[in-house]
Amino acid sequence: MSVAAPRLHAAAARPAAGTLAGFGLSVRFILRRNWLRLLIWAAVLAIMIPIVYTSQQEAFPTQASRNAYANVANMPAIAAMTGLPYAAGSLGGILVIKIWMTLAVALGLASVFLVTRNGRADEEAGRTELLRGSALGRHAFSLANYVVAGGLSVVTGLLISLLALSDGLPAAGSWVLGGSIAGVGLAFVGIAALCGQVSSTSRGANSLGVAVLAVFYLIRAMADVNAHDTNVTALSWLSPIGWGQNMRSYAQDTWWPFLALLALAAAGSALALRIETRRDLGLGLLPARRGPARATAFLSSPLGLSLRLQRATLVSWLAGAVIAGLFFGSVAKAMTTVLDPSNTFAKAFLGGSHDMLNGILGTFVLFNAMLAGAFAVQSLSGARAEESGGRLESQLAGSLARTRWLGAHAAVAAVGSAVMLLLGGWLTGVSSDGAATGSAMAWASFAYWPAVLLMLGVLLFLHGYLPRLSVSLTWAVYGLSVVVAMFGPLFSLSENAIKATPFGAVPRMPAEDFAFLPLLVLTAVAVVLAAFGIRRFTTRDIVPE
Repeated sequence: MSVAAPRLHAAAARPAAGTLAGFGLSVRFILRRNWLRLLIWAAVLAIMIPIVYTSQQEAFPTQASRNAYANVANMPAIAAMTGLPYAAGSLGGILVIKIWMTLAVALGLASVFLVTRNGRADEEAGRTELLRGSALGRHAFSLANYVVAGGLSVVTGLLISLLALSDGLPAAGSWVLGGSIAGVGLAFVGIAALCGQVSSTSRGANSLGVAVLAVFYLIRAMADVNAHDTNVTALSWLSPIGWGQNMRSYAQDTWWPFLALLALAAAGSALALRIETRRDLGLGLLPARRGPARATAFLSSPLGLSLRLQRATLVSWLAGAVIAGLFFGSVAKAMTTVLDPSNTFAKAFLGGSHDMLNGILGTFVLFNAMLAGAFAVQSLSGARAEESGGRLESQLAGSLARTRWLGAHAAVAAVGSAVMLLLGGWLTGVSSDGAATGSAMAWASFAYWPAVLLMLGVLLFLHGYLPRLSVSLTWAVYGLSVVVAMFGPLFSLSENAIKATPFGAVPRMPAEDFAFLPLLVLTAVAVVLAAFGIRRFTTRDIVPE
């Protein structure tokens, strides 16, 4: 527990002045525990604005090239993924198409995870009951949790606006851009607060929050696919993601949907606090579903349990691979009419290929690999969550060996990522309207598996030697490799520097010729790192949060 905890215990000597007694102290306590996470989320999301804006200036230097992109962006597949292209003929409008949906959904996920971590997860672990002993009012810690999570959205939106302004974009549109993304994040604070009251476990609260976000995303996608030109349909107003999108930065610059998002955040948080008053501590409105009286032999094994715990995560990422594969294949040919192979961004995007279509397909395969890598890291991070949550010790109390337990988690991440690569690549090929075959794209995508295995090797190594920092450091390594592989040429990095990263080392087929040596080296390094990490894990102490 943080060093701020003694202050909470010291406050126990003073009688609670009401349900919000100790609110300020709770805010400081949550910030002390989460400052690094908050900093990383805000910085990573905001910095995408200048990166993407710089790349699109290179890609679309003339108004003619922007108008050509506007025609492609109006395709149903792109509207489903990124929203209606209401201002695709301007640099600000292209920025919105390229990054708005990604940032809004990512901030929504951050809100869900942060609210659950400091809410339902703490309650499940017994920390909330301890803090409420007499130091805090009934609602002080929950309200502080919502305020901190909402603060992340506000700060992120403010940084996005300021960075957009620093790039010379119109002031009105820049403020609406940041406000719309912050508004979506705030709305999901309220939604996550309710999910934490409904579910009785942190895993259930996270799953429910992500499921609600996915439903709202699909509603928004259906609305945009069925829209006539760029006119908003009624269905779009059934999703808070649609509300944020309909603020239309760099076009109409409408502010009133932000008030609706803010009202949803306030109403969700207030209702959650009301429910908290009436339910028993540790329980949710929906009781945990009872499992079968006896477990099957497979479920009793480490691999079976790991699969069961990660079932929802695996299904969600596989669905994402399906959607991404179909999307990439459907727009591959259309993208050849947009990119000018003579400009710097296009050369980086094409991976140095002289064949426009093959270069685009090679980049889409790289995107599939990045999705698989993200799944693998998140999946194996579950092993650290089991240890930090105190559940590992009970599993190891019997005859279960540490290597079998950790190996089961690693196997789910490795095999699941391989399936994602093959499925995403195959769908990219079959949906490409003859641009490539499914088998060729599946093989090109699967060639990135050694890079994904290296990410797992890094996480296993850090899990053995630096368990508390293992997840955050691995995500940092993953993010750096992704940025260098995608944007290395734009940063004037040498080819050798790009090839030294996991995703940059793999040849971008079909744009590049297959090379076996880089894959062999990546696999060997992954095995060595994993071996050292697993060996260290078998001898070190169990490290709680």
